[in-house]
Amino acid sequence: MDLERLTRIDRTTFRIEPHGRMRVPAVIYGDEALVRQMDDKVAEQLCNVASLPGIVAAAYAMPDAHWGYGFPIGGVAAFDPDEGGVVSAGGVGFDISCGVRTHLTGLTKKDLAPVGDRLAEELFRTIPAGLGRHGRIRLNDRQLDAMLAGGAVWAVAEGYGREEDLARIEEGGRAEGADPDAVSPRAKERQRPEMGTLGSGNHYLEVQEVDRIYDPETARAFGLFEGEIVVTIHCGSRGLGHQIGTDYLREMVVAARRHGIDLPDRELACAPIHSEVGRRYLGAMRAGINCALANRQIIAHLAREVFARLFPGLELPLLFDVSHNTCKWERHIVEGRERALYVHRKGATRAFGPGHPDLPEPFRTHGQPVLIGGSMGTGSWVLAGNRDGRTKAFASAVHGAGRALSRHQAVKRWRGEELVRELARRGIVVKCQSPRGVAEEAPGAYKDVDAVVEAAEAAGLARRVAHLRPLIVIKG
Repeated sequence: MDLERLTRIDRTTFRIEPHGRMRVPAVIYGDEALVRQMDDKVAEQLCNVASLPGIVAAAYAMPDAHWGYGFPIGGVAAFDPDEGGVVSAGGVGFDISCGVRTHLTGLTKKDLAPVGDRLAEELFRTIPAGLGRHGRIRLNDRQLDAMLAGGAVWAVAEGYGREEDLARIEEGGRAEGADPDAVSPRAKERQRPEMGTLGSGNHYLEVQEVDRIYDPETARAFGLFEGEIVVTIHCGSRGLGHQIGTDYLREMVVAARRHGIDLPDRELACAPIHSEVGRRYLGAMRAGINCALANRQIIAHLAREVFARLFPGLELPLLFDVSHNTCKWERHIVEGRERALYVHRKGATRAFGPGHPDLPEPFRTHGQPVLIGGSMGTGSWVLAGNRDGRTKAFASAVHGAGRALSRHQAVKRWRGEELVRELARRGIVVKCQSPRGVAEEAPGAYKDVDAVVEAAEAAGLARRVAHLRPLIVIKG
């Protein structure tokens, strides 16, 4: 990105002043190296977002931002429904409620050593991963609608997990206001065979080791200790979420025109929040959130079954489950006044700080866990929301490293089989259905996740708690 078009506010904050049709500024977080690495399209898309009706304060890009559909991935924007604010399917993304979930084990590498290879095989055999892979769960129409309305709450009631898990999931495991009737038959049919599956792309299940602690007090409160083995799941709403996005983007192009909204980019198709299309989309999107929460809950249950076979009595308590492709109704203080807003986070994670009333203990004391996924050979992170983070980008933080190369570019540069062997030499076991999938997700195809996290901390978005190193990777 050309820094000449930006105004530097401080070391990790850059601003584009309103011009043209922009209603608010655009703000980009990241150190100079990360911002230079961003495509100019990120700035262009952010300025387009800043021109949408009812936008509040600014359009934001996180340090891991890169070019996306309509909104940049790593984009955050909030809209006031009482001032003509809109909801945009492109501002949520196609993989609705894609998110990260981490479980504690209390084990160490020494405990894992005798059964590591068997554990990798059992996880790979038990949890379907990859494009088009189907799970062993089949839901009839009634069960499917109940899942879309109930999310992880439904999954626990069906025997997938424990009641205590729900307090460690955003929204208590269920998005209120979900409307299964607003989800098309095509979307439901795509999801019917996919419950309990990881999917493809950058989705994974990893067995990881906590190899560095940065905030000992918060780590203890979260149940993390140096050397501990944890299990992290990264996936979303699969085919259902993608179909919801596809269905409503078509409708929103027409709705925007009907409501007199002059779109700067067709990919930013949107509808007023209070409109009929806007309300239906929110109902369908919340059903998509519930689908993702239920899907991760089921996958976690399957992983627990595998660990219980190898370590009888082991429970794998949940640290947290957080989403990063959502639009949520939240209260935020803007210019000294509390306002009820619809916050779009596309490739960005909610990061409520200590004292936030929506957080249970111990998170209300220490801040919400913010789970940051790496890529196969790179580490992942556990962060926590900052006390002053509520005023920063509507309490939002990064969600991962962010792509540096497209999947097409990655396949040209790397071979999947060679990457698997290279990672094995580094002590990382990769189990994947497709060598091409490994090449597409090569560690070198992503930005430096450590640099992204350091920039997020420097910008005051979240603070570092612990670094996680991958040991076993299950991918599609």
